[in-house]
Amino acid sequence: MTIRICITSLEYPPEVGGVGESVHRIAHMMLELGYEVHVAVFHSKQRKFVAGETQRARIETVDRDGVLVHRLYPPARSSEPIMQDFLSEVYSQLKILHQRYNYNLFHAFFINETGFITTLLAREQNVPVINSIRGSDLHKHIFNAKQHGQTVWILENSDWVTFVSRDLQTRGRILAPSINDKSSAFWNSIAPIDFSALPSPIAPSQLRGTVIGSVGRFRDKKGIEYLMEACGKISADVDLTLLLIGDFADRERAYWQQEVQNSGLGDRLIVTGLVSRETALAYLPILDIFAIPSLHDGCPNAMLEAMLAGKAIVGTKVDAIGDILENEVDSLLVNPASAEELAIALQQFALQPELRQKLGLAARKKVMEQLTPAVEQANWQIVYQQVLESSKPIVVAANSISPKLAVANSI
Repeated sequence: MTIRICITSLEYPPEVGGVGESVHRIAHMMLELGYEVHVAVFHSKQRKFVAGETQRARIETVDRDGVLVHRLYPPARSSEPIMQDFLSEVYSQLKILHQRYNYNLFHAFFINETGFITTLLAREQNVPVINSIRGSDLHKHIFNAKQHGQTVWILENSDWVTFVSRDLQTRGRILAPSINDKSSAFWNSIAPIDFSALPSPIAPSQLRGTVIGSVGRFRDKKGIEYLMEACGKISADVDLTLLLIGDFADRERAYWQQEVQNSGLGDRLIVTGLVSRETALAYLPILDIFAIPSLHDGCPNAMLEAMLAGKAIVGTKVDAIGDILENEVDSLLVNPASAEELAIALQQFALQPELRQKLGLAARKKVMEQLTPAVEQANWQIVYQQVLESSKPIVVAANSISPKLAVANSI
């Protein structure tokens, strides 16, 4: 009998976002293992409604390379929808999908909104449910007092909870001690990339000296202000360009414009603006140093891509950045929110090209051996099988990383 699973998410390609990329990757992993895979995409509360615009509820379903993707559109009866009404409607649409397809397992990505609706329905229908914590759901949303009780309830009522870092798993276990025996942490994976096959980006003519770069949608958690300050500290001694591949979050734009001015970097700081993932990848080979100064960040794909490119990485000791990278082995690691430590590490790399090459090659070796899709797929296969066969104990290693095991990146 084919097992039918429903993964729920707030995003899925072609929508841009790290969670969407992960859901796409994992959906196809499970498809390869013989599962019938459905993805239900909730349209989050951030979706804008045009004044006066109304619409009836609908579910748009499309087969995307073997995965049935259902996009849920709740009714818009008012230009100012009430959140509880919105979530209630999404719940009803997910229930319609379950009545239509009779899922054997639910798997929710991101605990707020998605996790609550999915877990509530799964419990009512007596269907096992996995919740996957990705980062901000426990790093930021847990500090909303209104969401605290709901978050704990979701954790406690999950059949299994997965995390992408030790930090997140520790916090989850503190909030809900009952998940100690039904949770595991393992990293995202990444497939090899042929950077030479990518079209060369139009490198700005202002690039000069040591090129320090970072990639992403720059917002609060990324710690970019400390990177700008650090580059400003060493700019008198190091000829450099700080290349930010991406753009600042719109709602924080005034803050970031102020930080750009305060950095004193002038034309040594270049912000590309929003670019496609392909273009962002094409920029990586021209960097001398990849910086990821995050304050918290789950398991960022941008770091894995930089490792594949063999870049010298300066990162912070947070989440999977600190789990995966080793200081002075395959990277230089610093404490978060420390422009002083960032400046020292950046200057060390800038003045020692041989060290950049050595640690960059070590990072590439690690990602090619320990963070492959096959390793992540093996982890998901174990979790899925044993949640579905709940009488068996989970065997995912809870507190160690060993590249020699089938679950090589379990934490």
